[in-house]
Amino acid sequence: MRSALIIGASGDIGTAIAEKLAAEGYSLYLHYHAHPVDDLVKQLAAKYPKQDFIPLAYDLTDPEHLDDLVGQLFSLDAVVFAAGQTYYHLFKDTTVEELTALMRVHLLTPMAMLTKLEKKLAQSGHGRIVFIGSVYGGSGSAMEVAYSTVKGGQSAFVKAYAQEVASLGITVNVVAPGAVDTKMNHMFDPETLAAVKDEIPAARLAKPQDISFYVATLLQPEAAYLTGQTLYVTGGWLR
Repeated sequence: MRSALIIGASGDIGTAIAEKLAAEGYSLYLHYHAHPVDDLVKQLAAKYPKQDFIPLAYDLTDPEHLDDLVGQLFSLDAVVFAAGQTYYHLFKDTTVEELTALMRVHLLTPMAMLTKLEKKLAQSGHGRIVFIGSVYGGSGSAMEVAYSTVKGGQSAFVKAYAQEVASLGITVNVVAPGAVDTKMNHMFDPETLAAVKDEIPAARLAKPQDISFYVATLLQPEAAYLTGQTLYVTGGWLR
């Protein structure tokens, strides 16, 4: 049975990915920090009783206890980094604490984690690593300069790391959404969201399930020849 670790399973996109992968037969390690995933675990366990669903608590901004998290993982076929956070203001108002948190959540902790998980991911011959990035990693965004930077950093990391692990059968890619209807975007008022929707050729915000489809596709053994790429899932918006 295939197994996957979803970092940020408590978020809207992470939950959609968990539901999609569970339906495809995966056992799942479900990471969370501030928001427990107990209800998600119960829901999935009831629906798929022959699979395992294990909650894992960990603060991605804490570099001291990463080995404790990794030590709870056994066989592993895939890792999906879906955790995210942002700060919405002018860059000149950004603090070092905010920069540090963004770097750790989106880049530093995932990179450090992969140095410890590479051997496990190589065992099956078709290991999969997927980052949930952002269209802003390619286009950039005012008011989210630091966030755009770390998302661009994910794509740069994937390009390089994919070359190192291709011979191990591991693929490394980014799925970069545009505007998605998630709690993180509910900080914006309805008028702002309507204005964004008007700019999207597909004429709607993405649903989390639109993103989980492409993640699940990249995890398939048949997706072995696609690596080092950033796949923009934006409804035709930006780039």
